[in-house]
Amino acid sequence: MTENEISKIAVDLCYKIHVKLGPGLLESVYESVLYYELNGKGLKVERQKPLPVVWDDLKMDVGFRTDLIIENKVILELKSVETIAPVHPKQLLTYLRLTDLKLGLLINFNEPLIKNGITRIVNNL
Repeated sequence: MTENEISKIAVDLCYKIHVKLGPGLLESVYESVLYYELNGKGLKVERQKPLPVVWDDLKMDVGFRTDLIIENKVILELKSVETIAPVHPKQLLTYLRLTDLKLGLLINFNEPLIKNGITRIVNNL
């Protein structure tokens, strides 16, 4: 399954969840439901996976965690905030670089229309 096929499934599920639950809940609620739904589709999903930083030969576990990684190909960074800050896309791009993955979706569930809350971030895709 390609990154684009995975992202289509994720976006469709985000839409379904947003329609049913609406905006404004905690990120952890959306993350839990999305994790459940993605697993229900038979996808391998890692939740709150620690992301170490490697400097030379030193591996540092400094507290970075990805929200969801699907099929070891696509990172989902979930938010439920009034406005996406400039640091949020940069954060996801850094996660993509550290994991050497190519595609990430920054998803803000606190939007009246979920399509306005989804940003695609690519790393050499």
